[in-house]
Amino acid sequence: MKEKDYNLEIIRVISFLSVIIIHVANYYCRAFGQISQSEYGFSLLLNTLARISVPCFFMISGALLLGRNEPLKKHFKRWKRFVTALVIWSIIYYLWAIFYLKESYNLLEIFYRPVTEHLWYLYAIIPIYLVLPFLQVMCNHMTPKIEQAFLIIITIAVICNYILSLNDASAYYGLPLIGDRVYTYYFLIGYYLYKYKKQIPITQNKAIIIYGLSMIATIVWTITMTYSSNVHYEQSLEYGNPLIILSSVAFFLLMIRSKLKDKISDKIKNLINVLGSCSFGIYLIHILFLDIYKNHLAPSDLSAWLIVPGLTIGIATISFISIWLLRHLPFGKKIT
Repeated sequence: MKEKDYNLEIIRVISFLSVIIIHVANYYCRAFGQISQSEYGFSLLLNTLARISVPCFFMISGALLLGRNEPLKKHFKRWKRFVTALVIWSIIYYLWAIFYLKESYNLLEIFYRPVTEHLWYLYAIIPIYLVLPFLQVMCNHMTPKIEQAFLIIITIAVICNYILSLNDASAYYGLPLIGDRVYTYYFLIGYYLYKYKKQIPITQNKAIIIYGLSMIATIVWTITMTYSSNVHYEQSLEYGNPLIILSSVAFFLLMIRSKLKDKISDKIKNLINVLGSCSFGIYLIHILFLDIYKNHLAPSDLSAWLIVPGLTIGIATISFISIWLLRHLPFGKKIT
């Protein structure tokens, strides 16, 4: 059995923590005008820095899966696991919305609108896994020149899609293989970054600079648009934003080429293994605990300087404990 690449596993752990940061920080960012400017700036900073998390989840999957040659049976088992998780957690969040949040939801809409917003990830990853066997064949049989041409074309496509979205428009027909969203692009780009990590002519220092400058540009853009409209501007934080793409790619490249995996002890590896195995479940469950907080406290009640990091740690901890316990039940691993 091939040994785990702990650089990828470290990225996974950072990513699930960053997702929680995004959802907590968003609660404060969307309260622009109700909280102080310093609180908004602090929340926006953490929100923006954490935006590499979702792209990294897709890139990790692409890096690990696209270079393989797997039987259809294995693909079906993987796909079924995610469909099962979607069904079970949609039921959980439907009941949660009805009985706790006192919100209504039409179950007939489940095919095109998640019961709760963060389940969109499953709506994005399930179609990718459905066509994964064909993507594997494609990637395993492309020459380097074809790969370069392919990457140029799909990069241009995702940038054009984002520019059109800024004007509430979309292409009449999305580019085959990636469509009108960016998620398959991240899946593919993760594979190529991982495959050619030693050949890509970008040093670690340059990767840090690219990440930093992209994040700064995103923050400046968001602040400018927010203060001009007096409403928190969110389009600059979308995953299709070329600046978010650039910072995510730089961060991923920086991490997969780092020497961290050679420096961590076996004890730390065991901890990373446990956290990594629970990461998907933590992603699925953490909104329950955030909803409880939001149901009792408004953003203006407590300072973002305290709550964004504190609530992130608290939700991450209780989510981990819940999923760790759930995975010890007979059905737990099947839905997390």
